[in-house]
Amino acid sequence: MRSSYLQEDVVLLLKDITGMVEPQPTEEREKLIQSGRHYSEMLPIEYVPTEKYMEVYEETLEKYARQVADAVGVLSEKIIAARGKDVVLVSLARAGIPIGILIKRYMKYKFQLNVPHYAISIIRGRGIDDNAMKFLLGKYAPGQLLFVDGWIGKGAILNELRKDIRAYAQVRPEIAVIADPANVTALCGTHEDILIPSSCLNSTVSGLISRTFLRDDIIGENDFHGAVYYKEWENGDLSYQFIDAIEKEFTLSPQSAELCPKGRGMEEVEKIAEDFGVEDINFVKPGIGETTRVLLRRVPWKILIDERYEGNQELNHIVRLAQEKKVPVIYYPLIHYKCCGIIKKVADA
Repeated sequence: MRSSYLQEDVVLLLKDITGMVEPQPTEEREKLIQSGRHYSEMLPIEYVPTEKYMEVYEETLEKYARQVADAVGVLSEKIIAARGKDVVLVSLARAGIPIGILIKRYMKYKFQLNVPHYAISIIRGRGIDDNAMKFLLGKYAPGQLLFVDGWIGKGAILNELRKDIRAYAQVRPEIAVIADPANVTALCGTHEDILIPSSCLNSTVSGLISRTFLRDDIIGENDFHGAVYYKEWENGDLSYQFIDAIEKEFTLSPQSAELCPKGRGMEEVEKIAEDFGVEDINFVKPGIGETTRVLLRRVPWKILIDERYEGNQELNHIVRLAQEKKVPVIYYPLIHYKCCGIIKKVADA
């Protein structure tokens, strides 16, 4: 499928469904999701950032580019050490794609390697794209495939992957990520909950493609999962601005920030759910990336920020979005995460 990324950076194993699906408002989607409709059967109307929010994004990109570049470098070195030089990067669309491109570029920068890079869809509750997996296994040995994502919140996609990958002999159920505050994978750039600026925006920092889509009337049994290309956003496309800003900060000796609290992030998520009377654990979205997503494309109820990070620039975009959407921000003690978003229960769903 087309995107604003170069073919040499990534091959998207997705079906182009542009013009075939009408995007829906956030509140309407939320009611449908909470009444049992699967999120992958709909597409959101994407948030159009305000001028003020874009100023915050530019500031955070400039300030935290080196931190992300170091994490990309550390992760790339771990991948080579664990998997060797014949690795094939398989990014999980869409948040994994810019990260996969950065890993591919770092491997070229430091190891003079040109590793293959693909993007495929995995959907919580619906599984990995079987047709995309068959395509990859027709070209590569199972042990070469390495899944890549941006970050891990509490580990739902990793659990999905572990379940789905049993169907493919010798494919390893591992995800390589920039940040793993949940403490569930060794293949990470850091266990700290760091800001990855690509999480702050939607398609305009992800090759102008939508999140992935799966519905029987549009995706046939031999099709890849689908996505939409947003041609109308071409003038505001920042996909390569993000990649170039991080790549410019690459160094041959990346600094590791191995802050790793004991225990798993899920234990903390369960405590948050208990403290705030949240019955469905899926409504609790921990970490900077997940909190941002809640604000961008769900209906948020509350935003929790660890009291140690009150006023911290790394969370400026979250505070800004919460103000724009009139969502209360609560300062609450967190261990693994710097912040957490809680989705609102839509009473009349």
